[in-house]
Amino acid sequence: MDALALEASGKKSSNAGLGAPVSGAAPAKRKQAKKPKKAVVFFEVEILDAKTKEKLCFLDKVRNKLQRILYLPVPDPQWYPARQSIRLDPKGKSLKDEDVLQHLPVGTTATFYFRDLGAQISWVTVFLTEYTGPLVIYLLFYFRVPFIYAPKYDFTTSKHWVVHLACMCHSFHYMKRLLETLFVHRFSHGTMPLRNIFKNCTYYWGFAAWMAYYINHPLYTPPIYGEQQIRLALILFLFCQIGNFSIHIALRNLRPPGSKTRKIPYPTKNPFTWIFLLVSCPNYTYELGSWLGFTLMTQCLPVAFFTLVGFIQMTVWAKGKHRSYLKEFRDYPPLRSPIIPFIL
Repeated sequence: MDALALEASGKKSSNAGLGAPVSGAAPAKRKQAKKPKKAVVFFEVEILDAKTKEKLCFLDKVRNKLQRILYLPVPDPQWYPARQSIRLDPKGKSLKDEDVLQHLPVGTTATFYFRDLGAQISWVTVFLTEYTGPLVIYLLFYFRVPFIYAPKYDFTTSKHWVVHLACMCHSFHYMKRLLETLFVHRFSHGTMPLRNIFKNCTYYWGFAAWMAYYINHPLYTPPIYGEQQIRLALILFLFCQIGNFSIHIALRNLRPPGSKTRKIPYPTKNPFTWIFLLVSCPNYTYELGSWLGFTLMTQCLPVAFFTLVGFIQMTVWAKGKHRSYLKEFRDYPPLRSPIIPFIL
């Protein structure tokens, strides 16, 4: 009887188990409903000349989906993409290549303005040209080639060792710039107006000739405080050259190859980059320090004037970049100054 009862209870439990869900069994997958396709929005783009307001072209059915601003499809081959500026306002700023229609304050019918930027040249070409000139020009004065000084001084050398040291420092500076242009710098813009190369070369080449003429002149006199002043100046020059190079490497590492990404630069493990805590553009700070060292080393008025003019120009650039950082990044460190900590 006990056996029959156990058998009956076993059947009952087994029958109950058939009706109950088995724990651990995977639930049946439901078929996901297909998402409705988004409607494709097309733009009508009209491009006018920024000066004359003349209609240059009309683009129909320009797609909204991550559609980049198109370069002006004009028949004139001289208006290649690098010299074209497309703007929302005739006097406004140029739109970036990465701007898309769906992110711009325009309707489905958009009007843009075209401005010709003029003939363009690559940044690398400009830098190589403007930096090679001072390197060669200075050496011509250093070796005292004919028609620079009196004939009796042709191919003679100075008796002051600071003149030879100044030549080494000047050559080192521009060799460093050339190598950085080839292997370090990553440019956000590929080209610049061709007219700038004449302006830049006039500045760099002219000042190089003016400085070299007096430093290598047969009547040049060394600094008033002698070796002590020269050695102090050399330490300052080399320190700032290493610092400038360190900043350029840090800035290069912020931007992947082929990218135009902008990030906030921060100090790295390299102690020369710790100045980022106080300055937005420490590359200009170190550049200024290098030329102050060169001025102290040579005690030459043209070098001091070149340093002053360079400082004014770098201050303008630093202030512009500092404003750009503040505008683009809300969490930008408020303690930083553009070029000189706590002052400027």
